[in-house]
Amino acid sequence: MSKRGGFPGGMGGFGGMNINNLMKQAKQMQADITKTQEELSSKVFTASSGGGAIEATVTGAKVLKSIKIKPDVVDPDDVEMLQDLILSCVNEALRQVDAASESAMGKFNIPGFM
Repeated sequence: MSKRGGFPGGMGGFGGMNINNLMKQAKQMQADITKTQEELSSKVFTASSGGGAIEATVTGAKVLKSIKIKPDVVDPDDVEMLQDLILSCVNEALRQVDAASESAMGKFNIPGFM
C-alpha cells in the first residue's frame, strides 16, 4: 500500500499514467474530431455519369445540392436510362463523401470508430 492510501505504484491499472492527462487528451481529441466533421460537412463533392451528361453535387453531410442534366440526354422514350444515370451519379458523389470521411477520420485511429 502506498503512503497516501489508494493503489500501490501510483495509478494501479493505469500503468502510472496521469488520469488528468488522459482526460485532457480525450477532450482535445473530441475537439479535433468535431472540427474535422465540421470541415468535412462544409466540403462539396461532384460526380458525373454518362460522359458528363449528368452531374450531381453533394455536401460532406450527404445533402444533395444540385443535379444538372444536359438537355440532349433527355429522351422521353428512354426515361429508365436517365434514371439510371442519375442514380449512378448521385451514388458516386456519396461514395466520394464516404472515402473523404474515412480518410479524414482515420487519422484518429480509434478502433471500431469508423
